[in-house]
Amino acid sequence: MQADEIDSEGYLVDPLIWNEQIAEKFARQENIQLTEDHWDAIHFMRQYYAEHQVAPDVRHVMKHLAVRLGPASRNAIFELFPYGYVKQACKIAGMKRPRSWSTG
Repeated sequence: MQADEIDSEGYLVDPLIWNEQIAEKFARQENIQLTEDHWDAIHFMRQYYAEHQVAPDVRHVMKHLAVRLGPASRNAIFELFPYGYVKQACKIAGMKRPRSWSTG
């Protein structure tokens, strides 16, 4: 990955260049070992982005995970990405840093 492909906070400038190797690199930087549940959330986020051209709100990802993991998984996204949906999930999924969201 080239330096001009990420912004000053480490997010991809162009989400279309994302691939799973980039996700794995970002996950290593965040000390996250990607599991099937991580990939499920990431692939859902990528599909949502492809359809809407924006990163999904965390509520959409929580709802998606609940369908697969059950209602007790309400906080699964925060267990998967403990330092924040934007800081970790959005970055690993190759989203641009959402301007109006906090890092939580």
